[in-house]
Amino acid sequence: MGRNQNLGALGEKLVANYLIERKYKILVQNWRIREGEVDLIARKNNGAIVFVEVKTRTSKSYGDPLEAIDNKKAYRLQKLALTWLALNNLWGIDYQIDCASVLIQGTNPVIEYRERAL
Repeated sequence: MGRNQNLGALGEKLVANYLIERKYKILVQNWRIREGEVDLIARKNNGAIVFVEVKTRTSKSYGDPLEAIDNKKAYRLQKLALTWLALNNLWGIDYQIDCASVLIQGTNPVIEYRERAL
């Protein structure tokens, strides 16, 4: 694994733990198909399915991590979420797409979590 992959995996792990602390159940990590990948798929305690895009950075030199989610990425996440729901026979269930940024500077990572960001 390269440095960026390690950094991304660390950010996803931190966000997974953040969700678990808030009583979410992690269903899938790094779900991939040819069209793309969803970092985390979880279930809220109310039953809703949550698709989470995680962006991890070590600084804001190139802007806020969430700024990396452009319209093209948002559209792809919508398609991936609907595909996962269809493949798992969960049509009609409540779902949302959330985004998380993880800024790792020093020993205390900072997580910014946005529900229903897309």
